[in-house]
Amino acid sequence: MISLESIRIFMRSAESGSFSAAGRSLRLSPSVISYRIQTLEEHLGCLLLTRTTRRMSLTEAGRIFYDRCLDITAAVEQAEKSVETAGAAPRGVLKVTAPIGLGRRVVAPLVPLFRERHGETDVRLRLSEHLLDLVQEAVDVAIRLSQMRDSTFTLRKVAEIERILCAAPSYLDRNPAPAEPSDLLQHDCLLLRFPGSEQFRWTLVDGDETVTLPISGHIDADDGDTLTEWALAGEGIVMKPLFEVAAHIAEGRLVPVLEGTPPTSATLGLLYPSRKMLSARTKTFVDMTHEALRAHVTGELARVGKRPA
Repeated sequence: MISLESIRIFMRSAESGSFSAAGRSLRLSPSVISYRIQTLEEHLGCLLLTRTTRRMSLTEAGRIFYDRCLDITAAVEQAEKSVETAGAAPRGVLKVTAPIGLGRRVVAPLVPLFRERHGETDVRLRLSEHLLDLVQEAVDVAIRLSQMRDSTFTLRKVAEIERILCAAPSYLDRNPAPAEPSDLLQHDCLLLRFPGSEQFRWTLVDGDETVTLPISGHIDADDGDTLTEWALAGEGIVMKPLFEVAAHIAEGRLVPVLEGTPPTSATLGLLYPSRKMLSARTKTFVDMTHEALRAHVTGELARVGKRPA
């Protein structure tokens, strides 16, 4: 009989692409992971994973077995859900990641409220602009403000977010405002930079077309709030979600530029593993966070007379 633990070890190994990554996620040594996979393959009488020095991949038999394992784990989760909805409170560990700014202002204040309602749940909140590998880090819920690409996770969309280029009046007094996108190449642009970041290229919408520019500047940071502070201090032009700078624009501390060729929009949403049945703790946290994020964006955009899409 194959154990549920062996199935989960196999699935995590297939999803993460290495025994080391699977081991970190499951808190097991790579040798233990390797032994469990080998034992599983011997039991089934076939090879499930092909191994190279760089990566593992599923064999044809492995893909078939993985699909069946999805059904098995979904059934187990549904059974657990049935118990929880019968009266048991959400419990366990919930691992959450969010951008720094939204995390501080919206997500972090929710955690004590969530814990007050569901005291048997532990929350691990990680704030970072870096896009964590959700599988390798075993993330339960990820709040993302980006162009979503993680097709293996379910997206619960909060809003389509308009982005804007803006600068302080003091900066524009010293530097004529850009009249067309290519003028940005002559300006100090404030960059959100970290390993894997793509925001040193700005893509603007020009009619039915887009133009992508390799912008540059003298200072950069891996924290969006720091870029806002630098923009307010007159250090350059910044690209921001409109709701994050709406108050500064309404009060004249920041001025929009190139409004006729705005940056492409981004999606604000919550990502969580694609499962037929979510655990009670995940569903409750997703519901609370979705409502709070929507309310926050709506309230900020109201300052400039707009509503979220």
